[in-house]
Amino acid sequence: MGRKVTIAASTLNQWALDFEGNLDRILQSILEAKEVGATFRTGPELEISGYSCEDHFYESDTFLHSWEVLAELLNAPLCKDILIDVGMPIMHKNVSYNCRVIFLNKKILLIRPKKILADSGNYRESRWFTSWKKERQTEDFYLPRMISSITNQNIVPIGDAVISTLDTCIGFEICEELWCSSSPHIPLSLDGVEIICNGSGSHTELRKNYVIADLVKNATMKCGGCYVYSNLRGCDGQRVYFDGVSCITLNGKVLNRAKQFALSEVEVVASTIDLEDIRSYRNNRRANAHLASSTPSYPRINVDFSLSPEYDTGLPSANPIEWHFLEPEEEIAQGPACWLWDYLRRSGQGGFFPTLEWWCGFVKYCHYCVFHVYHMNIVIDTAVSACVEIFTKITNMLPQFSSNGGCARQNLALQNIQARIRMVLSYLFAQLMLWTRGRPGGLLVLGSANVDESLRGYMTKYDCSSADINPIGGISKSDLRRCYAINRHKMTVITPSYHAESYSPEDNRFDLRPFLYRANWSWQFRAIDKQVAYIASMKRTGSTDSTQSSKSKKSGDPPSRIRAGITV
Repeated sequence: MGRKVTIAASTLNQWALDFEGNLDRILQSILEAKEVGATFRTGPELEISGYSCEDHFYESDTFLHSWEVLAELLNAPLCKDILIDVGMPIMHKNVSYNCRVIFLNKKILLIRPKKILADSGNYRESRWFTSWKKERQTEDFYLPRMISSITNQNIVPIGDAVISTLDTCIGFEICEELWCSSSPHIPLSLDGVEIICNGSGSHTELRKNYVIADLVKNATMKCGGCYVYSNLRGCDGQRVYFDGVSCITLNGKVLNRAKQFALSEVEVVASTIDLEDIRSYRNNRRANAHLASSTPSYPRINVDFSLSPEYDTGLPSANPIEWHFLEPEEEIAQGPACWLWDYLRRSGQGGFFPTLEWWCGFVKYCHYCVFHVYHMNIVIDTAVSACVEIFTKITNMLPQFSSNGGCARQNLALQNIQARIRMVLSYLFAQLMLWTRGRPGGLLVLGSANVDESLRGYMTKYDCSSADINPIGGISKSDLRRCYAINRHKMTVITPSYHAESYSPEDNRFDLRPFLYRANWSWQFRAIDKQVAYIASMKRTGSTDSTQSSKSKKSGDPPSRIRAGITV
């Protein structure tokens, strides 16, 4: 006789510090989970507070308001008779942790802190949180009085444990723990945990989606089991865009998944699984069975609750589906568009004001509102001439373009006047265009520099580098040469941009290197030139590495010096 269980994974478009809105979306996901018959619901990372609170995690009221939201959830009649797993920040013994809170019928069963923090690329989790270091151990957590008055509990377990219901066992990973080289899902599976949940805050990058698919499939392919992955959606008040793709896998097969890009704030995917399929899959893998017999056990929190009905209702088990990945061009088209929509509605503005192109004589603008598009040409000759006239009156010097005999400095200065006037006019028109049409609010100025232009500094400071947001600032279009050192100072004013690649040039968020460099990079370029010459000589002579190495030794230039050029 089978043991059918319906499980729901939630994709939520949460917003940092939007406690009221975050609560509404969590409740909506619980409602939708119950409507499809789910007895267990899990959600994304830090869904109560929002993931991107950053230094607000230093403030005690962020923790206080998170507890207040949890109190609302515990008291909600909607949360009756469904096992719920939510993410929130919790302080234990004066140390803050990124946690999952599992509760059922007004009782908190377990607080599970994150064991491995994300600290690379866009992430700085160890700036605000501490990882839980006590493997397979729990401690007493003393609940706030506002929670105790609801649950009639003073103490609940916090730590590395699992939930044992009457019919199955549930374990937990949190985001980065799935990505690391020593993921908990392996020892959890060997210890008999059949359902593993991951509340995640994973951002989108071009060509990254297949990695998540591989990770969640492989998580259950080796050891069997059901993996329930819940991810955030939306911009959450930051440059990154969380792309959803919550999914459920069973024994290495994907059963259901959410959309990668969508405008809906709540999306719930659910699947019905047969627990006997997990047990049969694992029992047929004899090597794992022998490993399991020697695996240390996790503390088990016993719960008088069953995820499966007492009698088989005949509900069919979910069948595997094919995961179709978007092409990079589709990701570029859909991702920034969703990010722009999130940014617009949360900023309370009425539309966008993007610069399409500009020349010496006029600037061409495109005014995007939610439903309407307006185009206009704005002649800037008068403004440019006025700026030059002010300079001439003070200095008695008239700068000229190079085509009229001016030097390079004159030519660049005159071009920059045009560029910077564009920025001034952009904000003037963005702030007042809706006023001229009798509509409230203003427009967000869109930047237009891509990542290559940012790295090279191929832009005017306080021109296209100055805007409210930049939808293509994280997208590369070609290779670049090393104008990097000369123009690195321009990164200090780069517009916040949609993060689409594994690297971003933004110095205030991702790239934390200096902005003032020695411009000629003499040591580094010498090493690069030496390596280029070495490769060229290899091609000319057809020499092998060993031959070239012996030549280097004879000439007194050790191979290590040559190899050093590769790593610079």
